[in-house]
Amino acid sequence: MTTDTPMRLGMVGLGRMGANLVRRLMRDGHRCVVYDLDTEAVKELEKEGATAASSLHDLVDKLEPPRNLWLMLPAGVVQPTLDQLAALLAPDDTVVDGGNSYYRDDITRAGRLASSGIHYVDCGTSGGVWGLERGYCLMIGGEEEPVARLDPVFRSIAPGLGDAAPTPGRTRTDGTSPEGYLHCGPSGAGHFVKMVHNGVEYGMMAAIAEGLGIIKHADAGLRSRAVDAETAPLREPEAYRYEIDVAEVAEVWRRGSVVGSWLVDLVADALARSPELEAYTGRVSDSGEGRWTVLAAVDESVPAPVISNALIQRYESRGLGQFTDKVLSAMRGEFGGHAEKAG
Repeated sequence: MTTDTPMRLGMVGLGRMGANLVRRLMRDGHRCVVYDLDTEAVKELEKEGATAASSLHDLVDKLEPPRNLWLMLPAGVVQPTLDQLAALLAPDDTVVDGGNSYYRDDITRAGRLASSGIHYVDCGTSGGVWGLERGYCLMIGGEEEPVARLDPVFRSIAPGLGDAAPTPGRTRTDGTSPEGYLHCGPSGAGHFVKMVHNGVEYGMMAAIAEGLGIIKHADAGLRSRAVDAETAPLREPEAYRYEIDVAEVAEVWRRGSVVGSWLVDLVADALARSPELEAYTGRVSDSGEGRWTVLAAVDESVPAPVISNALIQRYESRGLGQFTDKVLSAMRGEFGGHAEKAG
């Protein structure tokens, strides 16, 4: 498709998602000015038709007022970048933060920039490795006017109606959510919704991983087990004598299953390449959204045991529970591989 309202947008941050957002926008007829500390990333997109900028100052100079800039940066880099831009921008310019910033920071940032007449829009962006072709789901927060002004940009980035069947019970005929983007509310609302989205993702990932782990160990009855007072016996080993190909299970779950998803697509691809996942360390990071979701659940008094446990599981994967495990071992009297019976 080609937009009937082409816009000029400055993109700061050309990692995988930032670069692909630019490609998707240019493909739809928008003009993009791009900047990144990685000059090779800038040159690559310049070859594809973007206008290169050598600095933030240069990027701002190459945009016509009212300027529209999109930041696709790690959360920790957003504030220093905004501090530099605030001195370069003019009233009625708009900055979009498309990364995973904490929604409470959005509220503060929007207020500070508003004192200079600059608009701030927070836009949670989800799409991962498929976004360039499939489009990105956008969850947007900010004032009505700048969000409406940027609608052609959001529309080009989002998936659109595509071939997804309409929701059977949906009677509402207005709104943009069926097209894959939504103005969720005032400043911070977009990143709040994206924060919870990522918290949900933590829980879904944990459930998929645990389920495949149970299938992986369905042959427990075929393996020898320690016989001692400290090891619970497997009461019915004959019930656990299945040697199931986990990679094939992940593949079949992709086909018509109710748990079929992009997450299952990812794990199926990983298992196809490495059936024992030798290339993976088992260390799982958390970039903030999961813990922020849990904090919001506590503040709201909303039970969220699945997301909370998924977050704790990520801490465990990084060895952060090792001292706790040692304390448990000490209480059990287990030392140097020898166990003393504890009461």
